[in-house]
Amino acid sequence: MAAPTATVDLAAALVTAPVPLGHWLAILPVAHCITLGAVLLMVRAYPRLQAWLAISGLAGLALMDAALLAKVAAEGPLTMVMGRWLPPFGIAFTVDLFGALMAFTAALAGLAGGIYALADIGESGRRYGFFPLLMLLMAGVTGAFLTGDVFNLYVWFEVLLISSFGLIILGSERQQIDGALKYAVLNLIATTLFLVGVGILYAIFGTLNMADIAGKARDLGGTAPLMSLASLFLLAFAMKAAAFPVNFWLPAAYHTPRITVSALFAGLLTKVGIYALVRVMVMLLPAERAELSLLIALAAAATILVGALGALAESDVRRMFGHVVISGIGNMLAGVALGNAGGIGGAVFYALHSMVLMTALYLAAGEIARRGGGFCLTDLGGLYRQSGGFAALSLVLFLAACGLPPFSGFWPKVMLVKASLDSGAWWLAAAILAGGFLTTIAFGRLFLLAYWRPAPMTLAPSRPSWRTVLPIAALTVLTIGFGILPERLLALSQAAAAGLADPQAYLHSVFPEGGQR
Repeated sequence: MAAPTATVDLAAALVTAPVPLGHWLAILPVAHCITLGAVLLMVRAYPRLQAWLAISGLAGLALMDAALLAKVAAEGPLTMVMGRWLPPFGIAFTVDLFGALMAFTAALAGLAGGIYALADIGESGRRYGFFPLLMLLMAGVTGAFLTGDVFNLYVWFEVLLISSFGLIILGSERQQIDGALKYAVLNLIATTLFLVGVGILYAIFGTLNMADIAGKARDLGGTAPLMSLASLFLLAFAMKAAAFPVNFWLPAAYHTPRITVSALFAGLLTKVGIYALVRVMVMLLPAERAELSLLIALAAAATILVGALGALAESDVRRMFGHVVISGIGNMLAGVALGNAGGIGGAVFYALHSMVLMTALYLAAGEIARRGGGFCLTDLGGLYRQSGGFAALSLVLFLAACGLPPFSGFWPKVMLVKASLDSGAWWLAAAILAGGFLTTIAFGRLFLLAYWRPAPMTLAPSRPSWRTVLPIAALTVLTIGFGILPERLLALSQAAAAGLADPQAYLHSVFPEGGQR
């Protein structure tokens, strides 16, 4: 029980003290996305203007998130309360290093996808609302990363789901409707489970503020059904992230929309599920995470191997990359299962790497189809002879996806393997290494068939477009930079992991006087 002087009553909640200017950065990215989405909807009759407004807005979003990350890295977590109702009564946006890193990386991926869409999405797709839906998607993703309230985490999930439903059926083709149905059913089940968990959470704690829950959960011990609650959240977020055994919907859905949409989904949506899992299981329910660690580790190992084997078996490039997304989710789950500094830090680093890499891989798949005439490996060939530069970019991305040095995928896998061995989970380390080996074979097969062997038919010359080459090249440079100069990102990932394991700074940002309800 908190002391009476620490209790936040209604009168205190209505205090109108001035909000520090820097704290507005916590909500500015979300407000920016929603406002710009509305503006884009109003100018839908002008597709060219709409497109360039969207690109400018996405660049602005990246700058806002960069400023937010710099502030949080320098000063620690910050909180912005809606409507002047102080926590735990009001809705709070609380941004720590983990959320700021994820939001900034998502903005970079969104900007790359928006630039690629200039070539990939025609006038019809723009009139149907591609760019407004893209901004709504970015609002949902960014809001999920920045919110400090569990119910509003659910709300932002709903926002990104609504926009993703619109994006996945853009074009109204038969396979898109089929993919959307599979995507919708599994995600709605997961959302329902999440909402049930939110209701139970409120019944137990009487609050949905993350900081308030984190402070109270450690005092409840075995007096509340927290294990059942943690299991429910684990299942819901595992479905969102496409972890084994509820992973089958992803390769059946992500290959159906336009390639720009597939790239954004692969880079962003599953990472929101992982983010929610890390936030709830590591920061809010750490004791229950420890009890469930073996189950999570088994699911992680199965997800890694099933994804890697699926990638090896596929002949469609897009479906293959869908299985690579699943295998990467397994690596992040492994970090959650381990729960130590190295494991959580490795999961954070891997999530950042995967957001950049999977966006780039799917955009590269679009270029493969444009240059080679399709996505099927049996029909592809001669891409190296057609464009050595594009082949070099692709090879870098393939090696990064395999976790080979000196690219970005190498360091988080090193962290995860070391953390596994330090915890005595040698079999989990073996699964991580085996997944990387199988993925290397799968990408080697792709490169040999699509790039190295002669083309099965004469390919028409393909004129490179800066709209497609620039985002792929920029994301590839990031994967190289993360790999060659990893020190800063390693330090940020480890600091983010430390903040999740010991959330005192997060709690202090929400309750500066130490007062919880």
